[in-house]
Amino acid sequence: MQITVKRCDKLKQRPDDSSLGFGSIFTDHMFNMDYNPKDGWHNPRIEPYSSITMDPATMVLHYGQSIFEGLKSFRTESGIIQLFRPTDNFTRLNKSARALCIPEVDEDFLFHALKQLLNIEKDWVPSAPETSLYIRPAIIAMDPFLGVRASHTYRLFIILSPVGAYYKEGFNPVKIWVTKNHVRAIRGGVGNVKTAGNYAASLYAGEEAHKKGYTQVLWLDGVEHKYVEEVGSMNIFFVIDDEIITPMLTGSILPGITRDSVIFLAKMWNLKVEERKISIDELIDAHESGKLQEIFGSGTAAVISPVGEIRYAEKVLTINDGKVGPMANKFYNAITDLQYGRAEDPFGWIEGVFI
Repeated sequence: MQITVKRCDKLKQRPDDSSLGFGSIFTDHMFNMDYNPKDGWHNPRIEPYSSITMDPATMVLHYGQSIFEGLKSFRTESGIIQLFRPTDNFTRLNKSARALCIPEVDEDFLFHALKQLLNIEKDWVPSAPETSLYIRPAIIAMDPFLGVRASHTYRLFIILSPVGAYYKEGFNPVKIWVTKNHVRAIRGGVGNVKTAGNYAASLYAGEEAHKKGYTQVLWLDGVEHKYVEEVGSMNIFFVIDDEIITPMLTGSILPGITRDSVIFLAKMWNLKVEERKISIDELIDAHESGKLQEIFGSGTAAVISPVGEIRYAEKVLTINDGKVGPMANKFYNAITDLQYGRAEDPFGWIEGVFI
C-alpha cells in the first residue's frame, strides 16, 4: 500500500524541552488507516493531527473494543533518532487484536508507516536529557451499532507526544499502595493485553491510592487476593536475599517489553532471577527479616522506577531507606544507555530512524 501524505499548512510552536510533562502535547501530524471487510486495511495516510469524527453510536464508545501500544523514540547525542524494540510492540499489538476480535495488521507495513511519520516529525523528538517522543498506536471499533458483537469497521491511528518523566518523582523512589478490595484482572480475561478496559478498571483504586498519598496501586491476584501481580502502569520486581523475583505471567499480567529486557539482562549478567508466584505475606516476611533489599517497576513510560515505600492495610514497608537501590540503578542505566545511544547495542534492540 502507498502511504499518502498531507502536510499541515501551519505548524505548531514546539515546547521547550525543559518544560515537558507527559502526554499532554501532540505533534503536527498523525497516521491513520481504515478497515472494512471488503477492502481490509486500506487508505494509509499521514495527515494533520485532528479529531476523529464518530457517530454517537460508535461501538468503541459503548463496548470498549479498543487496543493500543506505547513506545518511544530517542535522540542520541549525535542527533540520530532511534527506537527501542519497536517490532515487539507491533507483535504485541496483533496479540491484543486477536484477543479483542480485531483484524490483525501487517507489522512490517506498520513499522514502515511509523518511520515515515517520524521522518516528517523528526524535529519534535526532544534532545534534553531523559526526554523522548512517546508513540501511541491504537485501533478502535468504528461501527455505529448498539449491539454486543465485534465491529466490522476499524480505525488505526498513531499519534506522537514529546515527553519528560512519567512520574513527577522522576527516577526518585515512588510510593505504592496495595489494594485489598479491588481487582483489575483475572486469568481467562484480558488482563494480559493492552486494551482500554484494563485501565478503566484500575481508575477507582488509583484515585483511592492518590488520596492516601501514594503514586500507584499494586494489584493482587483476582482469585485468592494474595499473590502480587503488577502495578497500574508497570511490571514489578523484588530483590530478596540477592535474588531478583518478578511475578510469573499467568494470563492476567501484561507481558511488558521492558520487563522482558530486565530479565534478559539479569540472566546475561549471571544474576539470580526468577519468575514465580510471590505473595504479599512473603513480601512482608522478607521485609521483617531484613531480606527485602529493593523493589522497582519496569515499563515503557518510566523505564525503571524505584519503589521506596509500600503500604498494605496498616503495614507500611520502607524499602532501602527510601533510596534508589543498586539493582534499579544498574538496569535503568543499562537500558537508557542503549536507548539514547550511549552504549553499543549487541542485542538488536535498537532500530535507527535516521542515518
